[in-house]
Amino acid sequence: MAGDQGLKFGPLGAKAVHLCVDAQRMFSEETDWHTPWLARILPNIERLAAVHPERTVFTRFVPIRSPEEGRGAWRRYYEHWPAMTLDALGPEMVDLVPSLKPYVPPAKVVDKLVYSPWMGPELDRMLEPEGIDTLVVTGGETDVCVLATILGAVDRGYRVIVACDAVCSSADQTYDAMMFLYQSRFGEQIETAPTDEILRAWTA
Repeated sequence: MAGDQGLKFGPLGAKAVHLCVDAQRMFSEETDWHTPWLARILPNIERLAAVHPERTVFTRFVPIRSPEEGRGAWRRYYEHWPAMTLDALGPEMVDLVPSLKPYVPPAKVVDKLVYSPWMGPELDRMLEPEGIDTLVVTGGETDVCVLATILGAVDRGYRVIVACDAVCSSADQTYDAMMFLYQSRFGEQIETAPTDEILRAWTA
């Protein structure tokens, strides 16, 4: 049975950051990786970014140029998705969706070559000097890059809040499965709450 939804550990403080995962053109437009839900959740991502743009970080998934550049299983992955390589897509498709670009700056951008944004040093270097202790996670997909982002944050000891109406998946079943997982298995480390509740609690 899943645990409770909501902010169980009180309001958000001045050391909270909105971490938006991969809200990019290649997922919002008609590509092989199109995620229809992204359009539905985008208004809530925009609301969070608008309230605290200086405390927003966007990650971007950057594909390799061609399958031949892939290592191990990543080569097989891009052989399966050749249309989603950088040479096939064009570098402009890596951009954030147009409605989010005006927030940068002051919002920051971290690029990554894999699902997790923690594999490189950039995100840690942004957050640690500021003493950040809480991450509000939005974006896509709930069961892939969002999952990798959340688990890395949990391992680093952050308070992790998933904005449940500002994350998306390509399938309802996997979204539901991840919400169940977050609530039932990570109840002391992950909170799931709607954007309205997060905004009411984030006043610092």
